[in-house]
Amino acid sequence: MQSFEPIYARAIQGHGQALALRLPTVRSTEEIRVIPDDRFLAQMTQGVFQAGFVWRVIQNKWPGFESAFLGFEPQAILSMEAEELATLRQDPRIVRNGQKIDATLKNALWVDAISEEYGGFGSFLAEWPQDNIIGLWAALKKQGARLGGDTGPRFLRRCGVDTFILTGDVKQALRDSGVAITKGTSQRDQRAAQAAFLEWKEETGMPLAHLSVIAACSVGQL
Repeated sequence: MQSFEPIYARAIQGHGQALALRLPTVRSTEEIRVIPDDRFLAQMTQGVFQAGFVWRVIQNKWPGFESAFLGFEPQAILSMEAEELATLRQDPRIVRNGQKIDATLKNALWVDAISEEYGGFGSFLAEWPQDNIIGLWAALKKQGARLGGDTGPRFLRRCGVDTFILTGDVKQALRDSGVAITKGTSQRDQRAAQAAFLEWKEETGMPLAHLSVIAACSVGQL
């Protein structure tokens, strides 16, 4: 497998100093630990509603989402009466997609249960082994609602959790570097990608999220 040095060089050649502005914020485990549960549920919900939809519409409506979903406080959502839930499905402040509304309710239940077990959803994320980020992806997909595909990793990225994301450009960068992956959806592909990113992290001292963005920016700069 290729070292990260030429990948970084291609990204700098294509983007110059602007590359640094693209790098996402990566929070420490202690910073993640103290994020309130409602912010995690809000980020989950935003990701779920943006998937397959025009993201600007969700952004523009987001204050309405915050109000309609009671600030995304899990226990407040779980305490809603049947009539309130029925009204929510007709609420013009949000995108009235019944399946995604149901996913928010399911995720509220999951976040609340995890919070009870770990003393906060942030503690659950903070305590996850940092060398097995794809295992966390799998947990989000299996235990959460509609958090599979890129939605789970993007949720983690928005929360400041250190993760790579297998976008098309990242997958191409991995292939160009000699990593044998195809669609990136199989466990074999994800393990291969994780091994490569962990090796690059050891080589460079950079977080996975930065390596991922730099790899994406290197594509097309050959």
